[in-house]
Amino acid sequence: MEPNHEPSSDSYAADIASIRRAQVRIEPFAHKTPVLTSKTLDSVSGRKLYFKCECFQKGGAFKFRGACNAVFSLDDDQAAKGVVTHSSGNHAAALALAANLRGIPAYIVIPKNAPKCKVENVKRYGGQVIWSEPSMESREEIANKVLNDTGAVLIHPYNDGRIISGQGTISLELLEQASKIDTLIVPISGGGLISGVALAAKAINPGIRILAAEPLGADDAFQSKINGRITKLSEINTIADGLRAFLGDLTWPIVRDLVDDVIVVDDDEILQAMRLCYEILKIAVEPSGAIGLAAVLSDSFKKNPAYCECNNIGIVISGGNVDLGMLWNLRGCDPR
Repeated sequence: MEPNHEPSSDSYAADIASIRRAQVRIEPFAHKTPVLTSKTLDSVSGRKLYFKCECFQKGGAFKFRGACNAVFSLDDDQAAKGVVTHSSGNHAAALALAANLRGIPAYIVIPKNAPKCKVENVKRYGGQVIWSEPSMESREEIANKVLNDTGAVLIHPYNDGRIISGQGTISLELLEQASKIDTLIVPISGGGLISGVALAAKAINPGIRILAAEPLGADDAFQSKINGRITKLSEINTIADGLRAFLGDLTWPIVRDLVDDVIVVDDDEILQAMRLCYEILKIAVEPSGAIGLAAVLSDSFKKNPAYCECNNIGIVISGGNVDLGMLWNLRGCDPR
């Protein structure tokens, strides 16, 4: 499946102009999410932290921004045939919701091992669920068949300039809400979120530092940065179900050029960060969404050469769709 993207004035799939257009396009539909602070977490981290809470976005995650931008950028003839994607999580629900708002069909290919709460979100928003095997090959094969059968428009979860532009609107908001930020810590998976955030943030403040937060069991971006090319892993093993994708050909050049470093953390650190979000920030955050806080508190970050220069840190809390049953089972707890 060939990714689609808006034309850009440079070599990237998006730029500050496409991100500003996306902000105007999605403004009637997307929430301007709040920024939370905590003196307790500032004290624990030794830094001033600003949490951009995309867990409060429609659909429970930042993914609605990109999906909304993509759906509402279609012309009427394209939109009439609907949209299709393959996704194991928040993009699936976001696209279903955006399509519902425009009144068009959404065909969502979902692997059988997707978190139940995220599948229920897709159904709640009127998406037509089509099951695939857990492998990327199966997801893409079935999505291709749906494309051929329906004539719908592919909206890739991350490797799409319209998606990247929509996610970049986070930076436009956050840097207005907290102008002192000198560093952004952003979850990384396929790279759509961090690509948009980095493009917008660096355009606004070229000196801002962009750090990716990645699970140890899915550290392909870390390895890609070291190797200077997209590096895929033979095995993925992390609780952060939203961070299991590999970089795409549109996101990789942006990550390569604009992401200053990757902070790798393990699942125990992610779970501890989730707990702090619950107990101190009083917000429900999924593992993928809590990884930014995990990175800030990690030894890996404290050993990073840039650590001393990161004083005012913006952290993107990327999603709040938590499969509590899975977490309780993982930790051997019975909620009843």
